[in-house]
Amino acid sequence: MSSSAPPGPSPSNAPRPIAPRVWLYFVVGQAGWFVCVLSAARGVAWIGGAFVLATVVWHATRVAAPVPELKLVATAVLIGALWESLLVASGLLVYPGGALIGGTAPWWLLALWALFAVQFNVLFGWLKRRLFLAAMVGALAGPLSFRAGAALGAVRFSDPALSLFALSVGWAVLMPLMLALARRWDGVHVPTD
Repeated sequence: MSSSAPPGPSPSNAPRPIAPRVWLYFVVGQAGWFVCVLSAARGVAWIGGAFVLATVVWHATRVAAPVPELKLVATAVLIGALWESLLVASGLLVYPGGALIGGTAPWWLLALWALFAVQFNVLFGWLKRRLFLAAMVGALAGPLSFRAGAALGAVRFSDPALSLFALSVGWAVLMPLMLALARRWDGVHVPTD
């Protein structure tokens, strides 16, 4: 009798464990979302802003190439300002406060875009080459995040069905767009010569 390897995945196709860094970024991202949304809902949005600023600085000190990552953060904030302000100006989303200029998105929401950006090349790297899947994730997760924010008092929908539809369509475009930018400005996975 010959001995053979036990059935199951071979070492080359065995599932890889999720790196501790991915878990850390997941926890920091979730905590940051709650801190930003809850502090904004309670009128102390500066707490969320400070958390995000600390997270961006922490991220920049941990990556191999901080400049591309900071470009990604700045671009995400700019895209977020345009998109979120469009939703506010259309009347679909109403925020209790935090806008620096009337009819625009509150500044703490832009901080959430910065928080989101630091996660792209760590948490969402697996989606970079799966843009259709990224669109589906965005179409579902974007509106769910806003719905949770509304439940916590950080935002109100003037027309819930239309607002959630607009968020779904928008995030189906924004998620792949942000991932394409993350592929361009990846300071986490820097090739070594």
